[in-house]
Amino acid sequence: MNQLRIIFMGTPEFAVPSLEVLVENKFNVVAVITAPDKPQGRGQKLTASPVKECAIKHNIPVLQPTNLKSPEFLQELKSYEANLQVVVAFRMLPEMVWAMPALGTFNLHASLLPQYRGAAPINWAIINGEKETGATTFFLKHEIDTGSIIFQEKEPIHDDDDVGQLYERLMHKGAQLVLKTVKAIEAGDYPSQPQNESGEIKHAPKIFKETCEIKWNQSAESIRNFVRGLSPYPAAWTTLNGKVYKLFKVKSIVDNQVLNVQPGEYKTDNKTFLQVKTQDGWITVLEFQPEGKKKMSVEEYFRGNKI
Repeated sequence: MNQLRIIFMGTPEFAVPSLEVLVENKFNVVAVITAPDKPQGRGQKLTASPVKECAIKHNIPVLQPTNLKSPEFLQELKSYEANLQVVVAFRMLPEMVWAMPALGTFNLHASLLPQYRGAAPINWAIINGEKETGATTFFLKHEIDTGSIIFQEKEPIHDDDDVGQLYERLMHKGAQLVLKTVKAIEAGDYPSQPQNESGEIKHAPKIFKETCEIKWNQSAESIRNFVRGLSPYPAAWTTLNGKVYKLFKVKSIVDNQVLNVQPGEYKTDNKTFLQVKTQDGWITVLEFQPEGKKKMSVEEYFRGNKI
């Protein structure tokens, strides 16, 4: 089979190890497609995506289309004569883009498909208290995250994992899976299994600010999972005495004594501990970010403040 000509599409840090591993293994990445530069920080300076920075470092041409259906972009894409496209953490592609290369377009998704299709698979797996997730490579087709599976690998979710830790492990595991998939496609010997749609399929919709508000009338354990499933970013939040607090690290305590305390009420000695009542116990807050302040431990906060 001819040497592969690969176009790589991706934007955030999550996609960088996948691009790096293809370059390191001497695959011919003929172009990279990433999001347009975005204004960032106080000065709103235009900033390149992590994938663009990686491509520039390796002297790979970069395309940053605002419209993936524009005739100019499609013309330019075609001019690279790629026979395979690899997508990691990019936006939805129109059919005219994913159907272009002879060998197809495959995507890396951070879950064991068909579970957790959608924009935030790592967050929702932790929020739902899963003990295991993984990474999947699959061929793109019309409906999002539904194409035939090429390879899958499992990754345990540890009891105290937050999104940051699991993201890090899946980012590197995913890169190895991308490499394995490209090698199999190059050898012309790879599986392509339709997704098994039987049974309950859990989804991973995009997360918005309002999604992140803590509902204290749930169980202590499900609130603990909720907090670690949104930590360090975008962070679960709640209001105490009219002020917003983002929570990053908590402990759950089950306490079935019937008290005349309502979920959401709190107790504190304003020195060492802050606990909030849940449906079946308490959440002990360990690390949080009070409104207008930096992230800190509860003890640090109490050195100069009270709640």
